Amino acid sequence: MRARVRTIEPEAATGLLKRLYDAAIRRAGKVYNILRIQSLRPDVLSASTQLYVEVMHSDKSGLSRVQREMIATAVSRSNDCHY
Repeated sequence: MRARVRTIEPEAATGLLKRLYDAAIRRAGKVYNILRIQSLRPDVLSASTQLYVEVMHSDKSGLSRVQREMIATAVSRSNDCHY
């Protein structure tokens, strides 16, 4: 059995959600499902995105960007998550 989560597709997005989707497309070339599943709550998606950017892109960490990406990849693999 697969879970079904209602989402808002990029072409139907308006307001804050459209701005967040547009930023995702500029960053990654597409809107990944990890963002789409938060589409019904654009305010939460915005906070989640800000946290991700701060954790992964900030120069305040003692770890390099490559090290942070390797950790994220290892955790995702361990959790059998393709993100």
